[in-house]
Amino acid sequence: MHRPRTSGILLHPTSLPGRFGIGELGPEAIRFADFLAAAGQRLWQVLPLGPTGYGDSPYQCFSAFAGNPLLVSLDVLEAEGLLMPADLADTPAFPEHEVDYGPVIDFKRSALTRAFTRFRETADQVERDAFQAFCQEQAAWLDDFAVFMAVKAAHGGVSWTEWDREIAARRPEALERWRREKAGEIEATKFAQHRFFRQWGEVRRHCHARHMKIMGDVPIFVAHDSADVWAHPELFQLDETGRPTAVAGVPPDYFSATGQLWGNPLYRWDEMARTGYSWWIDRFRSALSLVDLVRLDHFRGFEAYWEIPASAPTAATGQWVKGPGAALFEALRSALGPLPIVAENLGVITPEVEALRERFGFPGMAILQFAFGGDPQGSTFIPHNYSRDRVVYTGTHDNDTVVGWWTSGVGDSTRTMEEVAAERDYARRYMHSDGREIHWDFVRTLLGSVAELAIVPLQDVLGLGSEARMNVPARPSG
Repeated sequence: MHRPRTSGILLHPTSLPGRFGIGELGPEAIRFADFLAAAGQRLWQVLPLGPTGYGDSPYQCFSAFAGNPLLVSLDVLEAEGLLMPADLADTPAFPEHEVDYGPVIDFKRSALTRAFTRFRETADQVERDAFQAFCQEQAAWLDDFAVFMAVKAAHGGVSWTEWDREIAARRPEALERWRREKAGEIEATKFAQHRFFRQWGEVRRHCHARHMKIMGDVPIFVAHDSADVWAHPELFQLDETGRPTAVAGVPPDYFSATGQLWGNPLYRWDEMARTGYSWWIDRFRSALSLVDLVRLDHFRGFEAYWEIPASAPTAATGQWVKGPGAALFEALRSALGPLPIVAENLGVITPEVEALRERFGFPGMAILQFAFGGDPQGSTFIPHNYSRDRVVYTGTHDNDTVVGWWTSGVGDSTRTMEEVAAERDYARRYMHSDGREIHWDFVRTLLGSVAELAIVPLQDVLGLGSEARMNVPARPSG
């Protein structure tokens, strides 16, 4: 039995409008959900919601479990009496069309500190009990994360492998000393997490009340400089100093002559299996407490991943290594029940990868931008070849906008200008387009397909160019 055909919008909350330099989980998020519902949309897709690190990428977070405190709504904190108008009177003149992360981080960190101070001074017992209950419920990851952030701040923000050896290695006496000496900062971090989870919960409930679901994103890999790796080094391929011995990426392809060197540490899948994949079960349980569906990033890496020596200058010298395959998803399904996963099956996709996806009934993805050139999957991305269970996009956060794609040249890809011209010509003929509103031609083509779910980045609805592109893959600062 087929599900009803629906559509949705891809927009990360950081891109919402607001007066504090970054989108937040307050009135602007609620208004956006109302807008989507009024427009007949049934899904809001977001990128990973974690606390971003160097480069400000949601795919390189300080924790796979924590929320991004930059998304905490200061308007909501003011309405709750945790901030006063005077606390926000010195709000800088932030840019309107992009996030300038440095000033935003400084401003919001100061505001959250003030809110925490007022919480300690004025919160009633009900609020204090709710905060303590949250800390206890999330203790499995929250305690380590809060200590990690306090120690990182005390060391000037450097990677945990550069910390004093005793705390980098998590010596019990060092952990106890840091917990004692940084108790206030640790509690402040927990408070910010409590507010994030509370506010996100309100946004999600608002979406559900309007018959909308939220699709989140689980990256396959985590950042090396994260509480996850610091707290569980035995689960990752590290040397005796904690540094990666091999890192993640993808090989050279149609779009990049040297591949992509991501730099994330690789898992010790043998150790993951020995523990019954408990870390992954906890990770998915956490993700599904925040969202209704999960886009599983780089799905092909679960069948086989590209292993690159840590010292390699590019991804070209890597090799394929078998991943956990079905064993991981059997463990997840056994622990959590049916898995609402959309598999990002892009890149070098082999029959083995597709067999793994089909075994568990995970829908795959199709990117319309990739349908008209020499992409190896191009024939499956053309709409007349879609199957109903495909989740189809004009493009994703990793692509240029449709207008940017239409007007750009070869960029960093391996294509020639002649190939780019042929690609554009094929797209024009296929969609009977004159090119004047190419973004709407893409949207109409998707919505007219048999796919059960079509998702459009908001940039493509608005017809924005390359200046509005969300991400450039493998570039540290987006």
